[in-house]
Amino acid sequence: MDFTFNDDQLTFREAMSRFLMTEAAPEMLREIWETDPGRSPELRGKLAEQGLTALSVPEDCGGLGMDDVAWSLMTQELGYYAIPDSLADTAYVSAGLLAALPAGSAGREEVLGRIAAGNVRIAIGHPVNPLVADAATADLLLLPHGDEVHLVPRALVDVTPNPSIDLSRRLASLAWEPSSATRIAAGEAGRRLWAEALDRGTLSVAGQLLGLAQRMLDLAVDYAAQRKQFGKPIGSFQAVKHHLADVATRIEFAKPVLYRAAHALAHGGADAPVHASHAKLVCGEAAWLAARHGIQVHGAMGYTWEVDLQMFMKRTWALDASWGDRGFHKSRVAESILADGAAIGPGHTFEVQA
Repeated sequence: MDFTFNDDQLTFREAMSRFLMTEAAPEMLREIWETDPGRSPELRGKLAEQGLTALSVPEDCGGLGMDDVAWSLMTQELGYYAIPDSLADTAYVSAGLLAALPAGSAGREEVLGRIAAGNVRIAIGHPVNPLVADAATADLLLLPHGDEVHLVPRALVDVTPNPSIDLSRRLASLAWEPSSATRIAAGEAGRRLWAEALDRGTLSVAGQLLGLAQRMLDLAVDYAAQRKQFGKPIGSFQAVKHHLADVATRIEFAKPVLYRAAHALAHGGADAPVHASHAKLVCGEAAWLAARHGIQVHGAMGYTWEVDLQMFMKRTWALDASWGDRGFHKSRVAESILADGAAIGPGHTFEVQA
């Protein structure tokens, strides 16, 4: 299996990172989050101009036609720069669900075209998520009713806001009535679409958590190099070095797990769910460790609004339970590896070359 990224994927990631470094600086995000909607149409429009919203939309609908592997890189950037939920939910999870519908399905081509152009926000509900992110500012919502998938205009949904520890997270509970007019899939097709949406949502959060871990590590390293005690930077003390090295190690061990999950999902592997759950668990552990050691390096001031660390730390805590908490994903992994006849061990992990 080849984990090497191609030139298009790497170039796109580099361009997006440079763009977000300028357009999504922490001080700018603070200003956006303190507004009532908490979202910036201008920033969303600029991201669309960069091609991010078109990334996984099929080419015949105006998109770039890239797959889950490309998103395993992009979600890390979204996490690193703390970009709000609805972008990945719209451009990745929702686009993937809609693209999987049969060609010519009601609304498929139109909505995918709007996603590619960046002029629609889609909030996505799932039975595993008790609350829906960005429902209040969405134009459309993808919602479940049993095994049915419904594409519902915002005007038909009552939204009740729910506070989050992360100021950028705009969560809500919903009240709505399913109808044949909003139903776009049902039965086996609906179950398959929701299962794939769960794996993509899980992979999206895993990538963001990994990006968050890297950002918190970078912030801690920068602070440790500047803050002095006893006339020396605290980064020169062995205990601080060990903390930061532990985080760096967790991040590096999590990357191949994330990429393996993306590969499985992109190629329709039957084991994609267990790989997605594994990725969320290890990426979440890396982010939690980065948050804990980051606050130890910064001290109590790391919790304050003025310090950037708290933005990424709170996002980590909020995303940890999104698209399934740890217990849910540990259960999925356990069911796979503890099953009778489970394909585990070196003989199943590596391909045997003739």
